[in-house]
Amino acid sequence: MSAAEPIQTLPFRRPQDDQHRLAALHRYDVLKEPAGEDFRFLTELAARICGVPYAFITLVDAEQVWVKSYTGLAIDQLPRDQCYCSLAVLGENATEIPDLSADARTARMPLTAGEPHLRMYSSVALSTSDGYALGTLCVMDVKPGRLSAEQRGLLQGLARQAMALIELRAKEKALQASLHELEQLATTDELTGLHNRRSLLHRLKFEVARTRRFRTPLSAVMIDLDHFKRVNDEYGHAAGDLVLADIGRLLRENIRVIDLAGRYGGEELCILLPNTPPEGARKFAESLRAKIEAQVHHDGARSIQVTASFGIASFNHMDIDDADSLLRQADAALYRAKQNGRNRVEN
Repeated sequence: MSAAEPIQTLPFRRPQDDQHRLAALHRYDVLKEPAGEDFRFLTELAARICGVPYAFITLVDAEQVWVKSYTGLAIDQLPRDQCYCSLAVLGENATEIPDLSADARTARMPLTAGEPHLRMYSSVALSTSDGYALGTLCVMDVKPGRLSAEQRGLLQGLARQAMALIELRAKEKALQASLHELEQLATTDELTGLHNRRSLLHRLKFEVARTRRFRTPLSAVMIDLDHFKRVNDEYGHAAGDLVLADIGRLLRENIRVIDLAGRYGGEELCILLPNTPPEGARKFAESLRAKIEAQVHHDGARSIQVTASFGIASFNHMDIDDADSLLRQADAALYRAKQNGRNRVEN
């Protein structure tokens, strides 16, 4: 291509499929991400290859043009109707304007009429595999002129590399999201939103190892919902699930970041309290017991209230000195709470 491809529309006009183009742009979720060294390297290389002081990687949003990377002129964003790169989404794969001041579309744009008084503009669209132009890799100069055929070819190659980077980052983000979802599925009890038994026991081993090494306190609180079978029998299993889900949410909202709440089995729950001595664990358990008792669960027009019994055990480096003994002692304390009338806390 020895001359700029003709453009029939003005910069502030939008392509008919701009809505779909914007959907493609937002699919990549890159507008507000840091550019990184890879993009900066591409703009520096583009400026050097083309023998010009300025190069940019831009993304054209609905009203703004975001500058993802630049060489020579520090700009973060420009209004879409004041940026040359808005031309790149009008259908041309490559756009070259030898003298911006002599072109009616660009003569009054801020960077033409004011500092740095740009004159030459050449760009290649960053196009998706389904044909949508997200933005450009462009170069500019303060002197009128054109790129050579070789320079334009190299600029097109660099634009493909920039688009490949955008694609790669999107795939990496999607992979991370998938891995996070799989981890959540593997470690979370779907009904309560708490850790499942396997995850709870795994974390317990970690906390026990830490408390042994640093001689820090560690407590466990076992919780059993009182007469929960009656809830299922009287209101149905769906109502029982609702109660468990509500209590799971209550636990998540009332524990610290370092604490761990899990569903130990059925209606039995367990909370690990690192750096918490027995008196602190009891205070926490008493507060949580009162909140469970006061909580009202709404199943349609029906209101359901339940109570819970609590058993507490704390690591003491003697008879309670491993994960199994900690849980056994907490379970024994829970049994005493149920034997002594339920809806109470026992150590």
